[in-house]
Amino acid sequence: MKSKKSQNKGSRTPNLEDAREGVVISPLGVAVEVLFDDGERCQVRVKRKAGHVVGDRVSVVGEVLKRLPRRTELRRRDANGKTLLVGANLDVLGVVVAPLPPQPTGFVDRAIVAARAADLQPFLVANKCDMEDADGFVEAMRRTYGQSVDIFPLSARRKTNIEALLNFLAQGHRGAFVGTTGVGKSSLINAICPGIDLPVGELSDYGQGTHTTTVSTLHSLQGGGELIDTPGFRDFGLVDITVEELALHFPGFEDTTEHACRFRNCRHRSEPGCAVIELVHQEKIAEERYRTYLEILADVEASEEEQRRRGWKN
Repeated sequence: MKSKKSQNKGSRTPNLEDAREGVVISPLGVAVEVLFDDGERCQVRVKRKAGHVVGDRVSVVGEVLKRLPRRTELRRRDANGKTLLVGANLDVLGVVVAPLPPQPTGFVDRAIVAARAADLQPFLVANKCDMEDADGFVEAMRRTYGQSVDIFPLSARRKTNIEALLNFLAQGHRGAFVGTTGVGKSSLINAICPGIDLPVGELSDYGQGTHTTTVSTLHSLQGGGELIDTPGFRDFGLVDITVEELALHFPGFEDTTEHACRFRNCRHRSEPGCAVIELVHQEKIAEERYRTYLEILADVEASEEEQRRRGWKN
């Protein structure tokens, strides 16, 4: 009979010195693709629904993958109320818009609020600037968001005016593009990442986009920086955003920092001494923008109330 020592001969237990670190660049169901720090790519098996997302830093020992603490994470809520992780360890978020298809009311605002609350720097990419009447669309975006975020007008299809965006991302940023289906995110990735050749969809007869990207993928840019291409979606529900965070981060309310509201926790609805309401009366904040804020505020308040009810039940 062989001794226990001889049975274990030739095998050893992996130790911390065997650990390799890298970043998840694509989820593959029961596996994830990892780009290790030494440049090697490898698929590592994981449990289904393990919660790993693109951008996660991981440590791999043997066949065991461990997620390292996240510096930042961007989440959204879909139309069914499900919370989805967009990406991890980002520092910027590009919201892609276009003349067609039109983005739902509040989509850009919710994305900007979510980014700021997650300590990310949001920016806008106005794509399809080769379309007829695109100048009017870009001007409208500048009027609404020009004082809040950087805006990069360009045409991914014609590869025009993309240098400014590339220079921005080359500053070492890791970002993600989000946008409604059909605004041209895959075309944009193709324009700034030559050789990837992502499939590109066409608008339907109803002006809606068609899905082309089905899983999120991290791409390295030749000039520096990294980008996550995410599947398109038609909603950007806020997750765990408080009323105070919404009031602080809503684009267009930045001027209130110089004219503070009377109450620190002002919701900008009907409180006396509200700087936002005063700016609306002075037409320095457009009525349309204020109505959009109130719509999102109602959603955030409803979400907070739902969380309180669940807390009482538990």
